[in-house]
Amino acid sequence: MIEQRGKAAAVICTEQFASSARMTAQTFGMADFPYAEILHPIGRVTEQELNERAEVALPQVVAILEKD
Repeated sequence: MIEQRGKAAAVICTEQFASSARMTAQTFGMADFPYAEILHPIGRVTEQELNERAEVALPQVVAILEKD
C-alpha cells in the first residue's frame, strides 16, 4: 500500500463499489482505511455531473489527507 511507503493517499470510489472497498481494506488488515464516496457512475456522465461528484469528493479527500 502506498501509505505504508510513507506517502499520503486517498481512495475515491463510487457508492456501488463501497462494499468492495471495505472488504479490500479488511483483506489487507486495514479495516479502518478511510475512503471518499461519490455517486455512481462516473463514466457516462456529463462534465457538469462529474464536476459535482468532484466537489463532493474534495472535502472528503482533504479530511483523509489531513488526518495524519
